[in-house]
Amino acid sequence: MSDSRLSFDHVYQPPSTAKSGSPTPVTLLLLHGTGGNEHDLLPLAPMLAPGAGVLSPRGKVLENGMPRFFRRLAEGVFDLADLERRTHDLGDFVTAAAAHYGFDPHRVVASGFSNGANIASSLLLARPGALAAAVLFRGMVSLIPEPMPSLPQTPVLLSSGRTDPLVPVQETERLAALLELAGADVTLLFQPGGHQLTRADVEQASRWLAEKRLMFPA
Repeated sequence: MSDSRLSFDHVYQPPSTAKSGSPTPVTLLLLHGTGGNEHDLLPLAPMLAPGAGVLSPRGKVLENGMPRFFRRLAEGVFDLADLERRTHDLGDFVTAAAAHYGFDPHRVVASGFSNGANIASSLLLARPGALAAAVLFRGMVSLIPEPMPSLPQTPVLLSSGRTDPLVPVQETERLAALLELAGADVTLLFQPGGHQLTRADVEQASRWLAEKRLMFPA
């Protein structure tokens, strides 16, 4: 969807009708990997959080024709100035979308894969309070803010592959340590595979969201 009042091409899906006395529904912010688009992660939403609203933007950067959320200089080497600018651009978009569609901006849970996980972790650190929680599939350290923000008990799940050729185990552990330093409540999981997203990733993330009371049941 293209909306002149919002800054990203995106898809929005409202939550299931809330029952009387039920908690305010979460909105899943779905953030695709390099070469993906706003439709790529939509099938994950009902598996991760049945009944939740969905906001899925397309990254604005093109790398050899492939959408991304920020520029990189080489594999694993990020354009930090561009990352910072586009992180705040994404944060502003989420705020505008909340006002436009009427969802609670304090109940946004990011779920990102690879490049999407990296912009999500950057958003966590650069805009404390912009996300209620985050599920980061195959994420690595993208932004190291100065000074370090406070993310008291913000739930974050990191799910990575033990044989991932793009995101080594040590890099995932660096990200976990950085988020813990900021005060986040970090859960670190490793899958037996590589960089690809697996059913085990999604099933474990769904259980984690339920345990953290972040899901909105249909």
